[in-house]
Amino acid sequence: MAIPSFFPVTTHRDARGSLGVMEGDDLPFDVRRVYYLFDVPIGAVRGEHGHKTLEQLMICMHGRVEVTLNDASGQFHFVLDSPAIALHIPPGLWRSLRFVDPDTVVCVLASQPYDRQDYIYTFEEFLTWVASKDIAAR
Repeated sequence: MAIPSFFPVTTHRDARGSLGVMEGDDLPFDVRRVYYLFDVPIGAVRGEHGHKTLEQLMICMHGRVEVTLNDASGQFHFVLDSPAIALHIPPGLWRSLRFVDPDTVVCVLASQPYDRQDYIYTFEEFLTWVASKDIAAR
């Protein structure tokens, strides 16, 4: 399984401000959907699901969010607090986002359009799914 990792955003800065760019062959996948989370109360948790095949790039456009990813054998913890860095989330991970600052905005670039069949909605189902993949791989 691929490991989640930070993905640098090409950033151009001058006296007028900053411009972040991610495009084409620089991206780890073709972007098929973009969505964003905003107006989330401080301390609220979003996500709490897994994806079977979907890849994501997650960017905190404003504020701060703590991201916990789980592959059923361990956890990965990340803090996103800058639009100059994205988090690449490969498929097969449970995710949880805790919103830390007021007015936090998180943008997500996804490798596929919305597909309810790709979601795993309970952690118990996620563990079962991971175990079935492990058995099939043997």
